[in-house]
Amino acid sequence: MSTIITLILGLAFGLLLNKSGMTKYNRIVNVFRFTDMSVLKFMLTALAVAMSGLYALKALDLIAFPNVPGTYIVGNLAGGLIFGVGMALAGY
Repeated sequence: MSTIITLILGLAFGLLLNKSGMTKYNRIVNVFRFTDMSVLKFMLTALAVAMSGLYALKALDLIAFPNVPGTYIVGNLAGGLIFGVGMALAGY
């Protein structure tokens, strides 16, 4: 059942992204040019809503957060840098 709910929520989020124009080429490129921050605002709003919902569900004891092991900071930074440079170069 939770897989179906997850699929429906993912499809709804993708539909919202598409209908709001956040998937258009010019919007994505302008994020890297620092001229249009609407995509970042949309994503940060989505993260804030998801975070609030998860902590509300945890406060009601409907979910439990799993124990996550520590992360490898250098690897994450290097991967993020490579990904970001690749995305920026693909936009030009």
